[in-house]
Amino acid sequence: MRIDELMARTGVKFGTSGARGLAADMTDRVCYAYTLGFLQYLTQGGAVMPGSELGIAGDLRPSSERIMNACARAVVDFGLRPRNYGRIPTPALAAHAIARGLPSLMVTGSHIPDDRNGIKFNLPSGEILKPDEEGIRAQDVPLPEDRFDAAGAFRPGAGWALPAAEATAYDAYRRRYLDFFPAGCLNGLRVGCYEHSSVAREALAAVLGDLGAQVERLGYSPTFVPVDTEAIRPEDQALARAWAGEGGYDALVSADGDGDRPLVADERGEWLRGDIAGILCARDLGVRALATPVSSNTAVERSGWFDAVLRTRIGSPYVIAGMQTLVAEGWAPVAGYEANGGFLLAADVREGDRVLPALPTRDALIVALAILRMAKRQAQPVSRLTADLPQRFTASDRIQDFPTELSKGRLASLVTGDPQRDKAAVEAVLGAAFGRVEGLDTTDGLRVTFASGEIAHLRPSGNAPELRAYTEADSPERAQTMNRICLDILAGWRG
Repeated sequence: MRIDELMARTGVKFGTSGARGLAADMTDRVCYAYTLGFLQYLTQGGAVMPGSELGIAGDLRPSSERIMNACARAVVDFGLRPRNYGRIPTPALAAHAIARGLPSLMVTGSHIPDDRNGIKFNLPSGEILKPDEEGIRAQDVPLPEDRFDAAGAFRPGAGWALPAAEATAYDAYRRRYLDFFPAGCLNGLRVGCYEHSSVAREALAAVLGDLGAQVERLGYSPTFVPVDTEAIRPEDQALARAWAGEGGYDALVSADGDGDRPLVADERGEWLRGDIAGILCARDLGVRALATPVSSNTAVERSGWFDAVLRTRIGSPYVIAGMQTLVAEGWAPVAGYEANGGFLLAADVREGDRVLPALPTRDALIVALAILRMAKRQAQPVSRLTADLPQRFTASDRIQDFPTELSKGRLASLVTGDPQRDKAAVEAVLGAAFGRVEGLDTTDGLRVTFASGEIAHLRPSGNAPELRAYTEADSPERAQTMNRICLDILAGWRG
């Protein structure tokens, strides 16, 4: 079966970061086929040889173990050897596999609800990019139908059980930061680690403690919690404020389900926006050039802290491509970040004789560590670290269960390519709330700049049936108000 035909039949499709769908639709047969498509594509490019190893890991969703095993069955049938690195963060798997020159796959749905899941595919050099995705989609894969029942599950005896998990990749990930950050650099800081169900909870607490912070673990959940760092739940906002008020913390830290998107709260329990956290992380690491999506806060350009800022479409593949462009132009060091806070390193960062190796995939832990180190070095509370940034504030939220094709169609009806007509059409929808339209950017979705300098950005999610709204203004209250207005308007698009 051809992979793009499988996508159309099952609804399990490539988004901005791997293949995702309902866990019920990600049957053993579907996951087996996707993995074979990935492996065939790797072989065609000479990235793997018969007998090569492939790393597998997963998050803490209830469906992840089954999917990991289905993927491993395909790896074995293809003549490769799966290595089970267990339930570890996506960046831990990627960093270890890249260092060893291995392909890998991570079973995770990231931040989306646990009735969904996904598979992130990594080349030996890092994440697959959009051309790689197209190559995988074009693969015709053999499916031994006697191996699966009518529902797509393995028949008895036809599946595969991964061997016991090994700690190699987790240990290397922990060592990555202990070898770079000076011993004791977080001495005296009291940090609350919001565990929920993030697969990064062990690494976060361990590394912070190893570097000298006093860590208290908070909010453990035995069931999966869909924490989205771009649309923080009201209950998580309330939890953070309550913990801050009771615990006397210098900061709170957490991450999404697979540990590639950070959450950092200041001493008051206010979560930092991911794009602001990315700016601070880059500043602490001495980065000169940045790639970041069009949805990120414009404070990055207005700050004057960086020599080059390249705007991209939303999604790590586009940020990675942007970083590659900056590297080719001769900039160094180069990094990238997304509005969700995930931070990517295009090249090694050096501080004296200490080296932080490149990791061209999203990482949460580096953001928390860099911000806490900055607060410690400047002897300032986390809430003061943004004082030197231009005061621009962003808000984001989404309407869930909004069909992707419907949202795309609604946006397409507003933008035809005729600038005057398009401005008028957008003003007819948003002008009553926000005023005259100054400019339109269709790099990814529809980003509208108003004459006031305020910004509204409307975009279908690349990973789930959601319609997202991003807003930017000169105060946090105004950004939030704009976001609520946008969501009210978008809700009327359902018809």
